Amino acid sequence: MNIIILLVVGGVIGWLASIVMRTDGQQGIFLNIVVGIVGAILAGFIITPLIGGAPITNGAFDIMSLISSFLGAVVLLAIVNLFRRGRVR
Repeated sequence: MNIIILLVVGGVIGWLASIVMRTDGQQGIFLNIVVGIVGAILAGFIITPLIGGAPITNGAFDIMSLISSFLGAVVLLAIVNLFRRGRVR
């Protein structure tokens, strides 16, 4: 059941991050899920120790873990945009 929740929440977080970074037209649902999950993993290593809490990949499902996963997905898309276009949107 945790994997299904991770896929659904990762998809929503990836979709919201792609809307914020204006890359929604270039991504499909599969890439949104990948961005959400990889962003959650990135947040687990970088953002979560700074703000506290547990990452969503560990099964924690609270507002702090959702915010940190969203921030991780936005940072991931910013890094991809920087290497792809030479600038962050």
